[in-house]
Amino acid sequence: MSDTEFSLQAVELGKDFREGSGEALRVLTGINFMLGAGQTAAIIGASGSGKSTLLNLLGGLDKPTTGHVLLNNENIFTINEKSRCHARNQHLGFIYQFHHLLPEFTAMENVAMPQLINGIDKEEAREKSIHLLNEVGLGERLEHKPGELSGGERQRAAIARALINNPDCILADEPTGNLDRKNAELALELILQLNRNYKTALIMVTHDLHIAERLDNIYILEDGLLQRQ
Repeated sequence: MSDTEFSLQAVELGKDFREGSGEALRVLTGINFMLGAGQTAAIIGASGSGKSTLLNLLGGLDKPTTGHVLLNNENIFTINEKSRCHARNQHLGFIYQFHHLLPEFTAMENVAMPQLINGIDKEEAREKSIHLLNEVGLGERLEHKPGELSGGERQRAAIARALINNPDCILADEPTGNLDRKNAELALELILQLNRNYKTALIMVTHDLHIAERLDNIYILEDGLLQRQ
């Protein structure tokens, strides 16, 4: 994690989508949002309300129509793509509803992949991958490929992968949405435990109010507007 105090801030963020020559569809309007080091926030809303779109904007994976995002007080949309990728790799980790593990690689190799992409020594990346997989309860499954893991185990591996670059903040998009109730609870508790242990900030998109209530702050996205509950 960075030596500076982490902050992620949306300022008057808006997003339009246009299909063909039709009129632009406004999905997000004037979103203002801020998260500091170690804080947790849930973003809830109906399906199609723009929750994932907002998360992609906060993570610099998509560009807004209006407004901007500040990562440690730097506008991530005024820097070039290479610098934006570097900032994303340095400060942010991503967890999705589907694990997106590479099927031809083992759990250990999948978790180590972000470090290898960053040019970290292979043995160092391997050792860190093993450490994190032990921490998420997969120490006995290091050499298993995704097809040999249960759904809950695959998601735990994805959580470990999100943490391997020591991010300041995790962006989680319905991370329990593809799991049964028992595994969803285990995954949620694991994410919250890692948030406490690593002081990693957390933004979680969810449709489940019971999950949202486990986080420090709840924001509701409705009609393109984000309001704190």
